[in-house]
Amino acid sequence: MSRENVEIVKACFDAFNREDWDALFKVVAPGFELDFSRAIGPWRGVFGFDQFRRGVEEFRGAWESARWEPDEFIEAGDLVVVPVTAHMKGRDGIEAVVRGTNVYTIRNGAIERVAMYQSRQDALEDLGLSEHDARAGL
Repeated sequence: MSRENVEIVKACFDAFNREDWDALFKVVAPGFELDFSRAIGPWRGVFGFDQFRRGVEEFRGAWESARWEPDEFIEAGDLVVVPVTAHMKGRDGIEAVVRGTNVYTIRNGAIERVAMYQSRQDALEDLGLSEHDARAGL
C-alpha cells in the first residue's frame, strides 16, 4: 500500500504546483488536519479542512509564484515522509527558498493529516525512525 500512498502524495504536489485546487482538495480527506504547530511564521497551529482550504488561497495570494519540490519520498506504512524545498517569488520580485519536511498520513486512499517539521531529522526522530529505517523505506 505504501507505493500507492506515495502516488497520492505526488498527486498533491502536482496539483499544488499546477494551482489546480479542485484536484488538491480531492486528495485530502474530509476530516483533514494540517499540523503546523512546529512552524516558524504566521501560520502556526493545527488546522482543519476548511482552514486549510482558506490558508492555501491566502498563501498563494501572497506570492507571485510558488512551487514545492519534493526531495525524496520515504515510505513508512501509512506515512510518507517528504523533505521538500519550496521556491517562492514575492509580488515585489523577492525570491525565497524554504526547506522543511512534511509527514503525510494516508488512510482509505486520502491524505488525512500533514505534519510540518523544520528538518528531516526532526521528523524521523519524532516518528521513531532512524536514517537506516528511512533508507530502507520502513
